Amino acid sequence: MTTATALPTIRAVPLSVRTDSPPAPTSAPPGRAATYQRVLHQLARRELGTLADVATWAPDGECARTGTLTCHAALLARVLLHHHAVERESVWPALLRAVPAGSRPAAEAAVASWTVSCTRIDAALRDLDTLARQWSVSGTARARDGFARACRRLADDVDAQTAEEEATLLPLLDAHLTDADWAAIIRTARCGLSGRQQLLVLGLALEDCCAGDRARLLRGTRRSTRLAWWLHGRRRYRASVVRLRGAPPAR
Repeated sequence: MTTATALPTIRAVPLSVRTDSPPAPTSAPPGRAATYQRVLHQLARRELGTLADVATWAPDGECARTGTLTCHAALLARVLLHHHAVERESVWPALLRAVPAGSRPAAEAAVASWTVSCTRIDAALRDLDTLARQWSVSGTARARDGFARACRRLADDVDAQTAEEEATLLPLLDAHLTDADWAAIIRTARCGLSGRQQLLVLGLALEDCCAGDRARLLRGTRRSTRLAWWLHGRRRYRASVVRLRGAPPAR
């Protein structure tokens, strides 16, 4: 017995809505480089603002609480300083090589502006590390308040700098830097974090991501890192966030 094949039903389209124009092209998905930059910017803005908030009500002389906050500040500083070094030494030179000659002056001006802003932010990150050590040693309200004010200034500066970068440089990354170029950069960029620190930073990066960015970010990590995240990284990340913020992560 043969099975009849169902034919698709063809629905007539009224002449009034027919068109000979081709369908509008869909926008290309963002490249890996720009996606990574946006995710890390989001992480830095949120965590620096959070540190400023939670430090203001940290109790005097409570060593464990002070240690939690100052260690988190040191981790953020390390991640951002490394991020800026990779941009300065690898990402922007690769971008300038890829940008067409006609667009290069504007790209060079944007990179020059980035360099000035990030040099100032890098100095502030190192100053924050000094203030964190002072608070750790003294445990005083004055040292705590100085640390909190430094976090707030940094959060504001990073917010302004990343907004400018996302408006001027990230569109150029999407347009001119290929995923293969980005993969070559990532292969040589090593921050030197411990396995536990890497999983914590991964959790911080994933927390506010949309579903598409989460998938792209996880695909970009080593298989062993993904496995560690699903086995125990998520649980440890939640516990770390509760210690830091006094509340679980958003998701």
